[in-house]
Amino acid sequence: MAVIHTPFGRAYEDFHVGDILMHWPGRTITDADDAFFSLLAMNQHPLHIDAHYASKTQFKQNLVNGTLVFAIGVGLTVNDISGAAIAMLEYENVKHLGPTFHGDTLYARTKILDKWESKSKPDRGVVYV
Repeated sequence: MAVIHTPFGRAYEDFHVGDILMHWPGRTITDADDAFFSLLAMNQHPLHIDAHYASKTQFKQNLVNGTLVFAIGVGLTVNDISGAAIAMLEYENVKHLGPTFHGDTLYARTKILDKWESKSKPDRGVVYV
């Protein structure tokens, strides 16, 4: 029997400008995920944790905390993007384009926009996604 080691994340050489990586599996957000995250983050807005309150809003149901959506989105990319990285250096632009509800499943994709070797650390590279 062969033992196969699958590395966690990709090396600099594995990234190619223009590639689009589809991250799998997705992640379905439960009401418990949203309640725990909202309370841990001290975001006690009733839209996230009070179904009765949320039922009287334009959405008619709880909305998932946007920061949780962002965190899960980043988490979905780790195995393919930052698993072997030294650091995730920056998030340039974050937009909430629509609501996310309990029971919704998130998927992520990443486009490799550019890459270059580090000027200050010659044994490293920067991948811009």
